Amino acid sequence: MQANRAATSSPIEGPSVRIPVDVRRFPWIRRLAADYAYDFRAVAPFFAGDPSDRSAWADAIARTQQHERRRSDVARVIEAQQERRQAPPKAREAARRLADRDTVAVVTGQQAGLFGGPLFTLLKALTALKLADQVSRDHHVPAVAVFWIDAEDHDWEEIRSCTVYDAELITRTIWLPARPGLDPAPVATVHLDDSVLSALDELEEVLPAGDFHTWLLTGLRRAYAPGTGIADAFGRWLEEVLGDRGLVVYDSSDPQAKPLVSPIFARELSMPGHTVKLASLAGSDLIGRGYHAQVHAQDDSLALFHLDGGRRAIRQQDGRFVVGDQQYAAAALVEQAISRPSGFSPNVLLRPVVQDTLFPTVCYVAGPNELAYLGQLRGVYGHFGVPMPLMYPRATATLLDSAALRFLNKYKLPLEALQQQDEAALNDMLRTQIPPAVEDALAEASRAIETQMARVIDAVPALDPTLEGTARSTLGRMQHDLQTLQSKMIQSAKRRDETLRRQFTHAQALAFPDGHPQERTIGFVSFLNQYGPALVERLDEELPLDLGHHWIVTI
Repeated sequence: MQANRAATSSPIEGPSVRIPVDVRRFPWIRRLAADYAYDFRAVAPFFAGDPSDRSAWADAIARTQQHERRRSDVARVIEAQQERRQAPPKAREAARRLADRDTVAVVTGQQAGLFGGPLFTLLKALTALKLADQVSRDHHVPAVAVFWIDAEDHDWEEIRSCTVYDAELITRTIWLPARPGLDPAPVATVHLDDSVLSALDELEEVLPAGDFHTWLLTGLRRAYAPGTGIADAFGRWLEEVLGDRGLVVYDSSDPQAKPLVSPIFARELSMPGHTVKLASLAGSDLIGRGYHAQVHAQDDSLALFHLDGGRRAIRQQDGRFVVGDQQYAAAALVEQAISRPSGFSPNVLLRPVVQDTLFPTVCYVAGPNELAYLGQLRGVYGHFGVPMPLMYPRATATLLDSAALRFLNKYKLPLEALQQQDEAALNDMLRTQIPPAVEDALAEASRAIETQMARVIDAVPALDPTLEGTARSTLGRMQHDLQTLQSKMIQSAKRRDETLRRQFTHAQALAFPDGHPQERTIGFVSFLNQYGPALVERLDEELPLDLGHHWIVTI
């Protein structure tokens, strides 16, 4: 399988609907993610293979097919989840294929963000679906896309809100109530109450009315009903949007799956600190090569949480394990992991190993920040005897309407110039609107003043040395007056061309809401409300399986 490293489209001309942007132009893309796309050899020691190399895919497929897994048991767990959520037939059919020993999986995942979370959640899932299709075509093996709901994450603040655009492209955030004073607990333990109805009512009021407004809210109200677990609601909503494309949604908090990975939990407890040590060594190696380490764990910590109403870290101390205020004999906690594995949850270092113990993962679709911590795990995979999959960066995109896209192209404005929440880029554009004759005259005046005043500054000391400072001050005032005149000309241009200002503000609000990348900020429900089911169809068509490019897309 060959992933493209170069853009296949040229900048927009006429009716084109996408523009490639080199991700290295964005300040938030760190060197590791850039080199992963453009110089894989530099990061190769930290990963299982180059996703642009067809032979790497063949090797990864062979490794995952040869590794023994309890495939039928996993398929039954997912079947029960899908039955509970009333998943679409194509999703159920895809899940049944996981019982086949030849099947491989392309996995991705995210926390259970309210109403589906930001746009990048949808982009992750679509990338996994597209990769699974391509693996099947290129390598003639059954492949399915799996979305892992990180339902045991305990960061309620991170998932209890959804930000959307209102009719004026102002960002509006819808919140579920906070949970003050409660122990950190997996979000899967949270069941929606009547407050979700208020959130849905607010969302209905905030989102602009249109052709797809009723369709969207009807689907959301089915998924996000009082009494439903929030992870379950998230899964129902993903299946509503992508289940007909064969996306298999998996709730990682399911206690029925924990016995299938209890040997992983027991090994982590039997060799406490080893996982952290391996990840730390890889992190130090990354830093030594000029990259960064994403995860910095304490030497006494384990890559496991203990579940006992809350979700608490496990530490080792004097040959015993410490969980909150309680202490356990090492052997007792190991025995618990075997007999009652539902009482344990992997942390960020162990979650991928648990995931790939359950699923025949040939590839994991990751965000740019995830690549860094995944690069610390090659030794951890080896320690647990689980084959490490390939890592593929998710599709990354900004959705613009045709007006914003025409504006960017007309003025040749780079997308990243819109991020700063000031008018610096607008002022630069307006300067280009000032007639060249005026600019030339100002530049000539500035040069003449500097030349003539330099002669004065050189001459006055012969008359009176104390006048040199006065002459320099005079030059400064004259230069300041010229700059003031130029600024007034720019302000005049602003008043003369308010259309340009409106176009700039419109494009800026779409591309970088509140100064942040759109895909990380705006819930994908905002775009479903605008475009309906065509959103998924067009993204599927327009986003290439491409390394190293961000795509500006119109729907």
